[in-house]
This record gives sequence, structure tokens and C-alpha cells, in this order.
Amino acid sequence: MTALHDFHDRDATVPVTLTWPGDHLMDEDLRRTLCGPGAPFERTVEDVLGTPLEVFAHRPPHLPALLVRARETMPDLPYLVFDGPEKETLTFARTHDLVAAYARVLAERHGVGKGDRVAVAAPNAREYVLAYWATLSLGAILVGLNGWWTAAEMDYGVELTEPVVVLGSGTPLERVSGAPWVRRTGTPVVALKELHRAALSLEQPPTALPRVELHEDDPAAIMFTSGTTGRPKGATISHRNFVYFTMHGSLGGAVNAVRDAGRYRQQPPDVQRASLCVSPLFHVSGAGVTIAVAPAVGLKVVFPGPGRWEAERVLKLTDEHLITQWSGVPTHYWRLLDHPDFDRYRTDQVTLAGSGGAVFAPELMRSIQRRMPGVQLGNGYGMTETLGTGTLINGSLLEEHPDSVGPAIPCTRVQVRGLDGEPLPEGEIGEIHIQGPGVFLGYWRNPEATEAVLAPGRWYRTGDYGRITDGRLYLESRIRDLILRGGENIYPIEIEHRLVEHPGIAEACVIGVPHRILGQEVKAFVVPEKGSRLTVEEVRAWAGETLAAFKVPAYVEFRDALPYNETGKVMKRLLEEEHEANP
Repeated sequence: MTALHDFHDRDATVPVTLTWPGDHLMDEDLRRTLCGPGAPFERTVEDVLGTPLEVFAHRPPHLPALLVRARETMPDLPYLVFDGPEKETLTFARTHDLVAAYARVLAERHGVGKGDRVAVAAPNAREYVLAYWATLSLGAILVGLNGWWTAAEMDYGVELTEPVVVLGSGTPLERVSGAPWVRRTGTPVVALKELHRAALSLEQPPTALPRVELHEDDPAAIMFTSGTTGRPKGATISHRNFVYFTMHGSLGGAVNAVRDAGRYRQQPPDVQRASLCVSPLFHVSGAGVTIAVAPAVGLKVVFPGPGRWEAERVLKLTDEHLITQWSGVPTHYWRLLDHPDFDRYRTDQVTLAGSGGAVFAPELMRSIQRRMPGVQLGNGYGMTETLGTGTLINGSLLEEHPDSVGPAIPCTRVQVRGLDGEPLPEGEIGEIHIQGPGVFLGYWRNPEATEAVLAPGRWYRTGDYGRITDGRLYLESRIRDLILRGGENIYPIEIEHRLVEHPGIAEACVIGVPHRILGQEVKAFVVPEKGSRLTVEEVRAWAGETLAAFKVPAYVEFRDALPYNETGKVMKRLLEEEHEANP
């Protein structure tokens, strides 16, 4: 096996590159079984878009191959479960056949072909998943328009990507239908329900997916960034990125299971792996699990139906469909654990509870283990531009290092670099860079923005601060969140973690606000626990017990709730704008 193994060097003066430590955790027999010549996860070095990268030698060539293989190997296994007004369960075989029919309609009635864009503006639904697959099977590119966008933002999205057809439902469809670009170009706008009816009405529905020549580095989807600086950018995600998303997790999971054998809950033998899809399909978490992971490993994906995330609905569906793995941000877990009817629902089959990027506070980890003993926690670090790939930590390693987002995943390398772009030694804080098969193709029709974030060797500049210590990555803050107070660098995440450890604080968010002399000062937005009678002085005193005086919030504002976006992350930009309007 040829591999890029330059696993972390502990010399404090030597630049550090973080790589996957799994090879050091396996004995020779397991290594040969999983990663040896001809094994499922054999790795090699290949040219990827002009850069030699470590990749899996035996990988599916593209996404449609995953669906075809699932239809052949587990045709009758439930794949998609919809719990909305129209309850329905689709097996892998039924999904495959419907996708083939959808693809024929898109090709024959709307002229969709390889390289064309198909935009979708809709909440999660059966038709959205099927249209997603049909688009991919034609070699076209799925453009996921954010369902919460305004009409003006929808217009920006379609004008940038120029889809040959726009699909949708509900309010998002109404907004995009009136987009000036759509009206000006006469681009057809089709309701997803209409597409479904047309597929079902075919006199001779196809039994196979379209024959299209696909390459793994062909674009598969355009996912828009959050747009924290300027307009959102369309991150172009390849088939390779999606395929890698599922393969690295399978290998990492197998090795970690050996490391933590007998320590955590085991999935009941008669229960299918199942996950709730609580993230929108236009987001990495929703599309990655539904489109890549599920057909690769036989995962059942349950869609809660329309409406915002609700703890009781999650608990009800977990019980009814025997959900085995949860995913969410810390706020979701607090709300689940604090729900008064938590014990009424069956959760003992849940074996995994994962987050992404937002580190589990120690108190939250303790609370989860109290209510769900034996469940394995996991956390990782990635972003849209890497399809969520980067680092991963779970099980005993997470318990030992709860403030870390872990080592690099298989085939991925991580560096922390200084302002000069050079890798830094262990323990020094700098900008996190990621290299691997998960790194995106670039921003759609935005070469300047692409060039700004892709360093030589296809290293992605994340815009986040972090440090590498003992083979693990630790997040410090997003660069834009860094508070500069009187020459001191302050990382909000450190203060936020301290605040939520207070028994009377449910949630906290910290930002920097302008100060005439210091440049910036620290402000905390605090959501008290129900019944708590916190004062500003108590909050500041609590922070000051463990934090340096310059990190203690100068201002504390109590709120009933924090503003979250559709992926469960606090929208700090809104809090900053509110403060500017009412200092």
C-alpha cells in the first residue's frame, strides 16, 4: 500500500501535519483485512485534479453506482421513510425505479442532460430526494436553493447557476417563480408534485437508470455557503466528494469499534440502522447522509415532515421507527434531554449521538450519559467546501478530550498555518487548512473566490482558527469571530463553554462589540434556564472564576432565545447588527 503517512511530529519546533491515526490502532491481521492489497479500504496515491492525493483504491465510480448497487444487494430494505401528511416508505428497489422514471421525464420533457443544472426550491420531501437522484443519474448538477431565502436571494441563486428547469414546492416555489431571471428567460418552473405525477403516468416506465458517461470529478451538486461575508457562494461538490463522504466513515467506524469494543451500546441485531434527516437537503448534512451514506451502508432515513425541529417530534419518531443514530448541534441535545416526556419514548436503541463542529460542553456530555448510558458520542469538523469532511472524534477519545474535534479522517490531512501560509508547529494557533478527496471543485463561476481559498496542492483555507496538539485538532474560533481587545486575542468559544457550564444558563453566545479605547469589548447573550433568576453580576463572576479578567464579558444581555439558522448554528451576524443598531 502506498500512503501519505507523515503522522504528527511532537517536536515543538517542527511544522505539524495531522493525518489519520487508525493505522496505529490496528493489529496486523485487522490492517490486512481492512486496508491490505485488494481489501475494501486499500489506499493508494492517485492524481486528483493535478495533485497527488491518498484515495481509496476500490471505490464506486460515482453516485448513481451506489443506488444501483443498493437495488441489487438489498432491494427490499427500507430506504426512505416520510412521516408527513402522506406517510410512505420506499425501499431501495422502489426508489431506484422511481428515480429512473423521474430521469426520463426530466430528459424528455425538459431537455435535462449532462452538465445542465436543475434547481430545487423546496422543503425536504419524497419528491425532492427522487428529483435529486434523477438529476445525478442524468449527469446533471443539482442546485439546492435555500428554502428560507427571500425572493431576491432566490433570483441571485438561479441567475448564478442558470438552471434549465426549476423544481419546487410550497413557499420556496412561490418565491422562485417570481424571480426576475426566471421570468426574463422563460425557464420552466415545475411543481415537484407535477413531476411525480408525470413519472407515475409513463406508459412504459424504465427499469434502469440512464446510460451516461460519468467521471468521479464531474460536478454533482451546487451547495450555497451561508454568506457570512457578502453574497452566498455556490460550492461545487463532485461525485468523488460524495463517495468519499461515506467511505471514510465506514473505515473509521470499523477501527474505532475495535478500540472501544464492549464499551458502548450495540445495535440490536434485528434493528436496521436508521437516522432522522433533520437537516435540509440543500445542506451538507442532509444530502451527505441521504444521498451517499444511506445507499452505501443500508441506512434507513426518516424524514419528520414539514415544520421546524421539535424535540417531541424527534423523540416520537425515534421510538416509532427505532432510530439508531442522532445528529444535531448541542442546542438540539439540550432540548431533547430537558423535554418533560423524555422517558416516555424508547431511546435505548440509539447507539450514536453526533454533532459537527460545535464542541460538546462537558456538562452536556455528562447529561447525555446520565439519560442515555452507553450511547457513543461523536463530533467532527468540516464545512460545505469539504462536504463536512476534515476531522472526527468519538467514543473514548472524545470522553478523554471533549474540547477537541479530533484527528484527521482517513485520506485527509490537516495543517494549521500562519499568516505567511506556512505550517505551524504543535500548539500554535493559526488558520486551519484541509487537503483530501473531500475538498470541493471550487465556487461556481467565481474563479477569484476559488483561488482565494484553494492554496497550492488543493489545500482548502477554512477561515477558522485552531491548533494541533497531541495528534488532535482544537478549534479556537472562526477568524471573523475573533475578538481583538486591547491587543489581546479572545476566542468566543472558550467563554461560551464556560458560561453554559453554569446550572442556570441554558445557552450562551459571545461576540465582540466596538469599544472606543480597546477596539473591541466582550458581550455575552445569555438564555437562562427556566425559573433561573440570574443577574449580570452572577454571570460575570462565574466567568471570572476560570477566565482571565480581559475575557470576562463586559456586557451581558439576557434573551428568551438565540437566533439560529436552518442548520442550527447561532447567527452571530444578526446579534452584531442588533448591537450596532442599539448600542
